[in-house]
Amino acid sequence: MKKKTIQINNINVDVYSLNTIVVGTGCAGFNAADSLYDLGQQDIAIITEGVKMGTSRNTGSDKQTYYKLTLSGDAPDSVVEMAKTYFSGGCMHGDIALIEAALSARCFNKLAGIGVPFPHNKYGEYIGYKTDHDPRQRATSAGPLTSKFMTEKLEKQIAAKKIKIFDGYLVIALLTQETNGEKKAIGLLAIDLAKTDDPHRGFTLFNCTNVVWAVGGPAGMYATSVYPESQTGTSGMLYEAGAKGLNLTESQYGLASIKFRWNVSGTYQQVIPRYISTDKDGGDPQEFLDEYFASPGQMMDAIFLKGYQWPFDPRKVENMGSSIIDILVYNETQIKGRRVWMDFLHNPSRCCQNDGELDFSLCNEETRTYLEKSNALFGKPIDRLAHMNQPAIQLYKDHGIDIHTEMLEVAVCAQHNNGGLLGNIWSESNVRHLFPVGEACGVFGVYRPGGSALNSTQVSSLRAAQFIAANYTQSPPGIKTFADSVQEQVTKKIALADSFAGNKGKESNLAERREAIQKRMTGCGAHIRSLDKIEQAIQECLCEIKSRGCSAAQSPGSIAQAFTNHDILITQYVYLCAIREYIRRGGGSRGSYLVQDKNGKLPIASLSEDFRFSLDSGELLGSVCEIALVTDSMECQCEWKPVRPIPTDDNWFENIWAEYRKGNIVQ
Repeated sequence: MKKKTIQINNINVDVYSLNTIVVGTGCAGFNAADSLYDLGQQDIAIITEGVKMGTSRNTGSDKQTYYKLTLSGDAPDSVVEMAKTYFSGGCMHGDIALIEAALSARCFNKLAGIGVPFPHNKYGEYIGYKTDHDPRQRATSAGPLTSKFMTEKLEKQIAAKKIKIFDGYLVIALLTQETNGEKKAIGLLAIDLAKTDDPHRGFTLFNCTNVVWAVGGPAGMYATSVYPESQTGTSGMLYEAGAKGLNLTESQYGLASIKFRWNVSGTYQQVIPRYISTDKDGGDPQEFLDEYFASPGQMMDAIFLKGYQWPFDPRKVENMGSSIIDILVYNETQIKGRRVWMDFLHNPSRCCQNDGELDFSLCNEETRTYLEKSNALFGKPIDRLAHMNQPAIQLYKDHGIDIHTEMLEVAVCAQHNNGGLLGNIWSESNVRHLFPVGEACGVFGVYRPGGSALNSTQVSSLRAAQFIAANYTQSPPGIKTFADSVQEQVTKKIALADSFAGNKGKESNLAERREAIQKRMTGCGAHIRSLDKIEQAIQECLCEIKSRGCSAAQSPGSIAQAFTNHDILITQYVYLCAIREYIRRGGGSRGSYLVQDKNGKLPIASLSEDFRFSLDSGELLGSVCEIALVTDSMECQCEWKPVRPIPTDDNWFENIWAEYRKGNIVQ
């Protein structure tokens, strides 16, 4: 890596030249850099807004899952069988499904080898369990903090190899070059957040051959979110630069606590807590679920199944299934403007005997059998939780919430993006030399198995590293050539910063604008969607983008925040356009969202028309939607393509070995 300082528009800009820059310090980013190093490409560095800010380090659940090929027992499994599970979820390319399956064992074993404490028995089998959308027992876990452990162990690999990390840098532009109609990534423009008050504002350039984009999902778009507040995860600048998105309609939503952001899945629901609604000040407590369920047993079963079936799923709304809980929580919080709490100190009143004990005879056989086998047919929810999963209680206590003494405020939150940036089988974007990996890459379709996201962080980043190390090893161009290529793009960003700075002395509206942007997405682009509201939101986005309505920066230090708001806004606009395209094409309720349909069914007669819906016919499950932003006109162009099938190559060993020796595999 080389460093030089140049001038652009009378601003001194540090330029770092190297082969590959990795953006992001989560599981995917660290693994990309670690894999590149091991494969022989050591002219690399990592850039991050904050090493400890991402989703990988700061999120989890009661038992955070890693999905991989079966590595224990006598149950039959194979790479192709696992690929079929991925592929059957719809809107997923078969070749990528095969890759995710084929490399799952290799990537998992690497993590186990560097110290991630996945449990195994005395014979060395890594035991598994069945997760959602999983016909086998492929799932495993290192506990609530699985991805945190992964991140920490991978970070130690980076430290041992002395790979440079540019910590405290905000990337504000992907720099590209176009030749014969094809774009390629040639660098990044970032702001050194320690130098925002400097006359040169901390502008920093990275002149590189490759960019690995590992920033996570679009966390900053949503008001109710289980993504950590420190992560924005947006990719608006990549859409502006010409990168395509894939399946941006497909995100996952579920119940989560909001004071400390954490998924309340699994045991948190299986102990059957009481659900309470209050006014905004915490008064007027009501057990609001009571009025909707025909019997107490039906309510208990729905709460219990919310643990197994945690993500919101419109297929589980009808007949008072588990996802009706999400609908009723949303009705209280978004429609009525109240607050919702999970109370572990009391059993649901309607389900109790005279002595206040839960009447387990009211439950169906599945609920009662599970609790009986867990020796948990006793006490209050907090007693059952302490018996079944004490770490789930300690987790909140470690973050200042004692559910032995207080209720847990919850909402239906954005949790994961199954779509994202377009990537080929080597995770390379349509913008060449750009590699979106992890959640930033639109790998999954509609119904992904639980825990597959953690596997994908490792698989996609390994694939990107393999391709770069085999094909893109050249050094970047000289400084002058690079500077000439990017001057116009950098000048535009400097001008945008000047427009933000032009508001100096005015009252900053950055926090207010971000809150408004996020509330808009939660209100119309999360798990409850209507075409009319989305059309209105798109027009609002366009107006704000054109008027720089997110950019009143009061001081030089807040210019970075203004850039982040702008990026969130661009991201939101592209996502909303993708959702509109899907609904216009006749797409109905599927995955983890409900599309309002005036001719559909209302799950409960007393609910508002906002919840009338029809399940999707499934006709679009065999296609993917690619979307591109035309920056000059701010139009989004969508193209529907059939999914590629699972490859059925003749894997005769001698032939593959010959091709491997010739270097013809990684192409």
